[in-house]
Amino acid sequence: MARPITAGIDGTEESLAALDWAAREAVRRGLPLRVVQAWRFQPHDALDAADQQTQAGWVRDAVDEAAKAVTARHPGLDVATEVLAGETADTLVGAAADAEMLVLGSRGYGPVVGFLLGSVGQQVIAEATRPVVLVRADDQPTGEAAGREIVVGQQGEPGDSAESLRFTFETAAARGAGVRAVRAWSLPPVFAYSPGSMQLLDEAGGLEPYEKKALAEALQPWRERFPDVPVAEHVEMGSAGQVLLSVAARAQLMVVGRRAHRTAVGARIGSVAHGVLHHAGCPVAVVPHR
Repeated sequence: MARPITAGIDGTEESLAALDWAAREAVRRGLPLRVVQAWRFQPHDALDAADQQTQAGWVRDAVDEAAKAVTARHPGLDVATEVLAGETADTLVGAAADAEMLVLGSRGYGPVVGFLLGSVGQQVIAEATRPVVLVRADDQPTGEAAGREIVVGQQGEPGDSAESLRFTFETAAARGAGVRAVRAWSLPPVFAYSPGSMQLLDEAGGLEPYEKKALAEALQPWRERFPDVPVAEHVEMGSAGQVLLSVAARAQLMVVGRRAHRTAVGARIGSVAHGVLHHAGCPVAVVPHR
C-alpha cells in the first residue's frame, strides 16, 4: 500500500500553504494525500465557552473545508482527513511514521531571511522517522518553475547521504527537475592527518579532487537509477550550511540530511539543517538517516 503524503494543518496561512504544496506533490507522485490536525480540548471558565464536543466539531469542519478546497483544485486526488487528539508535536511525529513525507508550514522572518522555526517544528523534525518538509506562508507554485533545481547536501560516506539522495532524485524525477548536489569541505586540523588519510589524499591528487571523487561516488548509483535526471556536482570549500545557502536562490527545494539518533540532551536537528531551515527562501526537506 502506497504511503500517503501527510500535511499537518492548524488553520494558519503557513499551514494552508503547506497543504497546497503537499497536494501538488501528491499529484506529481500519484500518491494519496492525508490532511491531519492535532487537537486538544481547551476548557474555559466562561459560562458560554464551547464544550469538548463542540470544539471538536469546529476543528473537524475546518479540516474538511481545507480538504474540499484542495479537492476542488485537484479533482482526481485521493484526499483523506483526520483530527488527532493529543499534544501537537507528539501527534505529528506519530502521523509522520506511516507517511511518505510530512509537510508542515513555518512562519517566515520575511521574504528573504527564511523560516521561523518554533519549538513544535524543531521537535517534529528532530524526532520524525520520515522526511519532513517545511513550507513558508508565501510559497507559490511558480517557485517550482522549470529551470529551478532541487539542491541536496551530501556529506560523509555514500551511505550517510543515501536517504537524502533517494528523496532528492525521486522528487526531481516526479517534477522533471535537475539536481544540484553540494559537498562542502574544509581544511582538517593537523591532528586529523594520519598515514592512511594522507595516502588517500595523495591517490586522489589533493583535498579538492578527493572531495569531488567522494561526491561522484555517492551520486553514481542514483545517476544510474534515474538516468533522465540532470545532475550538477558542486564542490566548494566552506561550511556546509554556508555553501548550501550560497546556491539557495536557484533552488525550488533544498534537501538536507539529519542523523536519526538521540544524544544525552535529546534529539537534535543538526547545525546544517538548522541553518538552512532558518535562512533558505524555498521549501526545505529534512531527511533522517542512520
